[in-house]
Amino acid sequence: MTDVSPVLPLAADLRGALVAADFTYDAVADLLGPQAHRALSRNETTPGVRRTADGSALSTLTRLFLLQAPVAREDAERALPGLVDRLCNAGLLEQSVGEVAARMDCRPYSSDDVDLWVVSDLTPGLDGAPTRVGSDHVLGISSASTSLAQLTVRRDVGRALDLGTGCGVQALHLATHADEVVATDVNRRALWMTRLNAALNEVSVDVREGSFFEPLAGERFDLIATNPPFVISPATGERLVYRDSGLPGDRVVEDIVRGAPAHLTEGGLCQVLANWSIVDGTDWDERLASWLRDDCDALVIQREVIDPSEYVEMWLKDAGVHGTPDYPSRYDTWLSWFDDQGIEGVGFGWINLRAGGSGRHRLEEWRYDVEQPIGPAIADHFDATRSEVKLASHLLARVDVLQETQGPPGAEDPATIVVRQQRGFRRARQVDTVEAALIGASDGDLSVGQILGAIAEITDADGGELRATYLPVVRELVDEGFLTTT
Repeated sequence: MTDVSPVLPLAADLRGALVAADFTYDAVADLLGPQAHRALSRNETTPGVRRTADGSALSTLTRLFLLQAPVAREDAERALPGLVDRLCNAGLLEQSVGEVAARMDCRPYSSDDVDLWVVSDLTPGLDGAPTRVGSDHVLGISSASTSLAQLTVRRDVGRALDLGTGCGVQALHLATHADEVVATDVNRRALWMTRLNAALNEVSVDVREGSFFEPLAGERFDLIATNPPFVISPATGERLVYRDSGLPGDRVVEDIVRGAPAHLTEGGLCQVLANWSIVDGTDWDERLASWLRDDCDALVIQREVIDPSEYVEMWLKDAGVHGTPDYPSRYDTWLSWFDDQGIEGVGFGWINLRAGGSGRHRLEEWRYDVEQPIGPAIADHFDATRSEVKLASHLLARVDVLQETQGPPGAEDPATIVVRQQRGFRRARQVDTVEAALIGASDGDLSVGQILGAIAEITDADGGELRATYLPVVRELVDEGFLTTT
């Protein structure tokens, strides 16, 4: 474990050098160009090396940290004036005769038009190199961390918690709209990097060591964001702390969902990026619904279902086991364990909880594209669940909702009518003529009851029956975001 004491005083000087070099996400993207930038996203560095040969400070830092290529000592000194020896002593760099190389990643990151930098362990597997990492490896910016960042509601709050912080990416995001941020982890190297990243980005984060809620007894938060170590495995190999909880199956996610409400303020949100087991003989939503409390509203979205073999392959490759002699036996052991547990697939998605609600739980599968960031749509959903929908309510059709009709040419009535959102979740819903007319007439002037009464008069239907039948449907249209309260 690297001592934190010599690193934090270095943060201001390192930040100054990064700013002076314009080592930002946009500047690096411009330097690399589209081809090399895409290649780097595939862990290929050769196109990037070809674009960074001019010896400028920006090129040197890009080669050093992102491409993991050694640079000449004099180039490193120009890019990091007075810092090379100090960064070597702190463990971020190493040097040999005439050359300097990175021992950690320092990556520019853009969030809400704010330039940030994130220090983590080096990205494994560049240019096809072996990907084995240590058990306490600290993952950097990943697709999971950006997904959680896009999921998180960005309204101003008092206290926020980054549960299982890793290198602190979520804590940096939370610091932009929370008065106080707490970050926890069991990995001491991760906590060291979180403290460094907080100092590097000039934000305050209360960093605590401990497993999940253990260091938070009696404390409550307005917002909890977590990307826990959710990989579902038999735990027969080396445990990688950033992805393996040590708990059986999806127990870590269940424990967080059950335990989070005790740490939320009234109206507070907990947002979880997670995997869960799809168990033979049980619907996924029925199983997850059993984890939810009646004193919380919940929105659970299953985004993807992965078959067991694909799941095992993905995570064995992530651990660097692919191509090694024990790969077949590890693969077989994992699949056998899935069979024993009755796991026929693994779900991936979002679990969102709001404390103090009326116990409205919505669990749905939505695998289609959504607008990112999706956080505002999550906030809108919980706002909708708080609203009352009555016959006296005046509602508005969302301006992004379009109607599509299908049917044979010349037909008097369409065979199907679909209303489709262009923003947020981009949900689509097949509706009947009454629902379509209701949505079309919802401009805030007439109440729900008045609109349904008018439809009953036009269609010669019984007004009372129509109102009784369609008031619950109106509730659904509000919950799904097709209608909003005025």
